[in-house]
Amino acid sequence: MGITLNRRSARNRLEIGRAGWWRTGFSALIGVIYFLPVLWIVITAFKPARDALTLNLSFTPTLSNFAAIFRRAFHAGGEVMDTGFEHFFFNSVFIAGTSVGLALILGTAAAYGFSRWPLRGNDTYMFLILTTRMLPPIIVIIPIFIMFRLTGLAGSYLGIIMLYTAFNLPFTIWMMKSFFDELPREVEDAARTEGSSEWRVFFRICLPQVKAGIAATVTFGLILTWNEFIMALLLTGPETRTVPVAMGANLGGGFSVQWGLLAAIETLYLLPVVLVTFALQNQLLRGVTFGTIRQRSPAN
Repeated sequence: MGITLNRRSARNRLEIGRAGWWRTGFSALIGVIYFLPVLWIVITAFKPARDALTLNLSFTPTLSNFAAIFRRAFHAGGEVMDTGFEHFFFNSVFIAGTSVGLALILGTAAAYGFSRWPLRGNDTYMFLILTTRMLPPIIVIIPIFIMFRLTGLAGSYLGIIMLYTAFNLPFTIWMMKSFFDELPREVEDAARTEGSSEWRVFFRICLPQVKAGIAATVTFGLILTWNEFIMALLLTGPETRTVPVAMGANLGGGFSVQWGLLAAIETLYLLPVVLVTFALQNQLLRGVTFGTIRQRSPAN
C-alpha cells in the first residue's frame, strides 16, 4: 500500500509539474473563490441564530437549524408555523426526476432517429429544435400561463412536469445526437445484416456505448430543472410548490427571516445534485470529453 501511495504522489507531482506550479495555484485559487459562497452557506447552517449574519467562526456548531426544517418555521407575532419543507423537497425531487427521465427517454429516441435517418433539411430541423431553448423563460411565460389556466394545468404536477420535459427535450436531443454521431456504424450494419431488428440494435449496441452521454445529459438536465425558479413560481400551486419557490415565498412574506434555517435548507437542497454528480463523475468526465480525441484506425 505504501508503494501505491508513493507512486500516486509521484504521479500527482509530475502532473503539477507539467501544468506549472503557478497555473495549478491560480486554478486552485479560482476554485476556492467560486466555492467560498457555498462553503459559507454550509457554515451558516451550523451557526446559532445569534451568529448567523456575523463573520464569527469561533462558534459552537448546532444542528438546531436542520431540526427546525421539519419541525417549526418562521415566526410572526410569536406564532410558530410549520415549514412544510418535507413536502416541498418531495415536490422538487419528483418533478425534476420525472421531467428529466421523460426528456431523456423521448430525447434519446429522437436523437437516434436524427442521427441514423437524417431527413431532408435535417440541420434546419435541429436548429429549430434548438431555438425553442434559446428564448428566456420570462418571454414565453405569459402565453404558457394563459394556456395552463385555460386547460386547468395551472398548479398541477402534470402541467409543470410536461413543461419541464418540453424545455429539456432540445438540450437532450442535441446532446445525445452528438454522441450517436460519434459511434462507428460497422457493428450496427453487421447486426442488421444478420437480421437484428432496429430496436435490438438501438438497445443492445448503441445505448451501451453512449452511457457517458446519458450521464452527462442527466446531470446537466437535472441541474437546469432543479434550479429553475420563474416557471415554478408562476405555474405551481401551494401543493406543487418546489423548494426555490417556497424559500422565495418565505423571504418575501410577512415573517421574520431565520437565516440559519434558510442556510440549512439550502445545504440540504444542494445535496441531491452533488450526490448525483459525484456518483456519475466518471461517466460525466467521459461524456463531456467524448469525441474530442479520435483514435486512428490501424488502416490509417
